[in-house]
Amino acid sequence: MSKKLIWVIVLVLVALGIFLLLRKEEVLAPNEELPAALPQEETTNTEVVNENLITYSDTGFAPSTLTVKVGDTVTWKNESDKSMWPASAMHPTHAVYPTTGGCLGSTFDACRGVLPGESWSFKFDIAGEWKYHNHLGPTFFGTVVVEEE
Repeated sequence: MSKKLIWVIVLVLVALGIFLLLRKEEVLAPNEELPAALPQEETTNTEVVNENLITYSDTGFAPSTLTVKVGDTVTWKNESDKSMWPASAMHPTHAVYPTTGGCLGSTFDACRGVLPGESWSFKFDIAGEWKYHNHLGPTFFGTVVVEEE
């Protein structure tokens, strides 16, 4: 094989890789609203006053386990410099929390990247131990324990 042909192949592969990375960023951190058919929980840019608060930073969720009562709402606040997407475990199906709907499997799903400074809330109506993860960084996860009143 000639050196020219090898360089052409390398350049094509590099260009393809860059294209795929840029396209992945667009898909993972959309700035547009979801279609009306998908249920959305409230997202705000205002300060969250809520004792059921989980913060997300560049090192993950804190606290990693939060205990609440049935009917309580939990708010995830993004204090990182990247988008987060809280969703029911297991990645990538999001189907562990038993109410179906949302965009992939369960209603316990933000269905989009939550931008830095924003927050997303979910009301837990079913008792149990509900694991969740950041769909945009699935190595970050936590648990919400929901107890009967």
